[in-house]
Amino acid sequence: MNDDDTAGSVAVALASLKGSVDTGFAKLDGRLDVALERQIGTEREIKELKRKLVQLEAKMWKLSLTAALIGGGGATGAWQLMG
Repeated sequence: MNDDDTAGSVAVALASLKGSVDTGFAKLDGRLDVALERQIGTEREIKELKRKLVQLEAKMWKLSLTAALIGGGGATGAWQLMG
């Protein structure tokens, strides 16, 4: 084997290695894109759920206040009926 054959086989091996690395990076890039899209979608869902939670909390306060007023009014009415 002479130096030209060795240089040629090294060049072929390097070209093959470069192709493998390029392919690997392309696959990794695609997977990262998918992961980023999922993260963005999850962040959107979290924001929507937080918004809904705030709305539900506001409704619960209104219902609690209404129940307390009705309960207080009912107790007063019952007391008046008994007295």
